[in-house]
Amino acid sequence: MLFSRDPTEKVGTIEISQAAGKSHTTDVIIIGAGPVGLFAVFELGLVELKAHLVDILDRPGGQCAELYPDKPILDIPSVPVVTGEELVERLVEQIRPFEPVFHLGELAVELTKRPDGKWRFRTDLGTQIDAPVVVIAAGPGSFQPKKPPIASIEEYEGKSVFYAVRDTTQFRNKHVVIVGGGDSALDWTLNLQPIAAHVTLVHHREGFRAAENSVKKMNVLAAAGEMDFIIGKIDHLEGHDGQLSNVIIQTKAGEELSIRCDLLLPFFGLTMKLGPIVNFGLNLEANRIPVDTEKFETNVPTIFAIGDICNYPGKLKLILCGFHEAALMSQEAFRIARPDKKLKFQHTSSSSSLQKKLGVSGG
Repeated sequence: MLFSRDPTEKVGTIEISQAAGKSHTTDVIIIGAGPVGLFAVFELGLVELKAHLVDILDRPGGQCAELYPDKPILDIPSVPVVTGEELVERLVEQIRPFEPVFHLGELAVELTKRPDGKWRFRTDLGTQIDAPVVVIAAGPGSFQPKKPPIASIEEYEGKSVFYAVRDTTQFRNKHVVIVGGGDSALDWTLNLQPIAAHVTLVHHREGFRAAENSVKKMNVLAAAGEMDFIIGKIDHLEGHDGQLSNVIIQTKAGEELSIRCDLLLPFFGLTMKLGPIVNFGLNLEANRIPVDTEKFETNVPTIFAIGDICNYPGKLKLILCGFHEAALMSQEAFRIARPDKKLKFQHTSSSSSLQKKLGVSGG
């Protein structure tokens, strides 16, 4: 399932924020929209705290969405088997009543302290979020695109070469070349084909690592002449001052093709990097953030770390452990965000107010 940046796109029943470059105020900023970050929204919601989530990926789910959407997960309590994609869909539906705001396709770049003690968070798209609490739930780090081994590609990056789609309108009436054989390549081929002047998909072999239905749709379009599919590799680029004009492809059959190209989207997979988080003033141990096991707070007060990115004696890198960490973190987050209120611990099984908020009736 593709989560684009179309203004009407929704994750399940939750609308994606299209306010890139704007300013926001909330209770908690969550860096990372993987399963642990999503469940943190639920735990924070139980104590009436609002959250904004920021993730460099164009969809929620983190590693579950990108690395094993179809693989079974067998250690989620009460669920004998669930795929990564199914788990993400259920978590998204679970947090719907708390109306979280997603900022997808944005990278955390700066975190500074305001004079009033709150945090000011900025992304690479200029989005600004102010909040008293920051939660880092970035797994082992943020996903970064792998760059293809094409000479001089750096000259075109950010101008006519992009590793993610952040605004579909820039592809309208353009000649687009997409490279790759995974879900991202196929998804964007299908989504951009109706609006681009022409789409060419390039992959080094006939087989794909994408959903079978997407591959079938692509083949139908190619057979009808509504797009091109070429088996081969990009040899080099042609253009001037950062603007592409053509890509030169070496086909599997040994031919050299010159394909018109205004915009190039290489999808060569993702790699994990800690990224700008290293500049947040946190203690780091082997690219993991030490925390206490009472609140899961870092060495920087009011900044928390949960999930695979945090570290403490006995830590296990399991989703279910991250859920536990999110529950304890939310209790302290309340005390910070609501210093004038007393925390009232409630069980969802017996609290009529929580059941009403979650849209269920108590037994």
